[in-house]
Amino acid sequence: MPIEILMPALSPTMEEGTLAKWLVKEGDKVSSGDVMCEIETDKATMEFEAVDEGVIGKILVGEGSEGVKVNTAIAVLLEDGETADDIADTPAPKAEASSNAAPAEASDATAPAKGHGRGATDATPAPAAGAKSDGSRIFASPLARRIAAQKGLDLAAVKGSGPHGRIVKADVEGLSKTDAPKAAATAAPDKAVAPAAAMPTGPSSDAIAKMYEGREYEEITLNGMRKTIATRLTEAKQTVPHFYLRRDIQLDALLAFRAQLNKQLEPRGVKLSVNDFIIKACALALQQVPDANAVWAGDKVFKLKPSDVAVAVAIEGGLFTPVLKDAEMKSLSALSAEMKDLAGRARDRKLAPHEYQGGSFAISNLGMFGIDNFDAVINPPHGAILAVGAGVKKPVVDADGELGIATVMSVTLSVDHRVIDGALGAQLLSAIKDNLEAPMTMLA
Repeated sequence: MPIEILMPALSPTMEEGTLAKWLVKEGDKVSSGDVMCEIETDKATMEFEAVDEGVIGKILVGEGSEGVKVNTAIAVLLEDGETADDIADTPAPKAEASSNAAPAEASDATAPAKGHGRGATDATPAPAAGAKSDGSRIFASPLARRIAAQKGLDLAAVKGSGPHGRIVKADVEGLSKTDAPKAAATAAPDKAVAPAAAMPTGPSSDAIAKMYEGREYEEITLNGMRKTIATRLTEAKQTVPHFYLRRDIQLDALLAFRAQLNKQLEPRGVKLSVNDFIIKACALALQQVPDANAVWAGDKVFKLKPSDVAVAVAIEGGLFTPVLKDAEMKSLSALSAEMKDLAGRARDRKLAPHEYQGGSFAISNLGMFGIDNFDAVINPPHGAILAVGAGVKKPVVDADGELGIATVMSVTLSVDHRVIDGALGAQLLSAIKDNLEAPMTMLA
């Protein structure tokens, strides 16, 4: 029967999306792995690939459609020998079903089961081809079935990794006849999908509107990103026990060293920013104080070995925190190039989820906007975030008691007290300060 292609959950927070662009049209043939369309999530615009092979029989959701719920049918795929006349017999999907839930049990002997949005044949008293020993249907793509037949695999013993437990090409490609039972026996059970976080509570929009009756204003509907930011930051402030540590850092040595390096790197087209040095200083500090390189994991703390540092990037309507992984291992010029690439793609909303998820520590720099100091909100599950202010000329007293002028940058470390205690946080911030005030040591 025809296969319904469902709106996927392309990020952990995605509940609905916008179908930005179709890259195929009705009548086009697609294979597993072919890009069919572009979908805008709450964070980025991502490509969606076909799982099965067949012909696009009907497009159900047009380009530019907003608010398409996850698991809603967006198109119908026809298999070999099927025509558009078969589409009318395809059962409608349940919008509330999870995209990775197990196929629903039939309520009676003739009720169709469900797999990747696909209707099943009626149950029969005896197992039929493509059925398990208990008579329940095996959900597998046509390509997976062909590979299994060529290898002599029993699909009943294969654990599917596709939507609704559907067996796809990758599940059978590397299996031998003896591997299939072992794979089924050792496969991990599907993880339950966590319920979506609710929007922050408070007065309704209608109640607020009554307060401003007679006043001129523009009503702006929240997009997916703004809703996600509101939910996550409310959760962070309500559930994460923040405390704050502040230090002033003298930048004169760093600025002089940066100017020297940039002059030498000019032929290569490399120009280091102060932010590049801050990223490197934080990455090294997490290695120098390894107990602070940790995240909160509910009933555990995960202590990371690499320094994966997230950096807040402002974009229109919100922000991203792309993660520079293994930052302690990379040169300043490599960090600079990677940060420019991630920031540029963040502004175009072209980051993949693995590029903005993870990390143990974050940096938020508002110094370029002239902000002297501020307190940043921790992005769970991170253990801390460094808020960076502007470098300004200030009077200082040196070690000999002499009064002078120095370029001073104020920073605030917001810390999750469940992960990092006060003394440990102070050690981390001290290491960051030492690295920035003696920048040449970061190259040693």
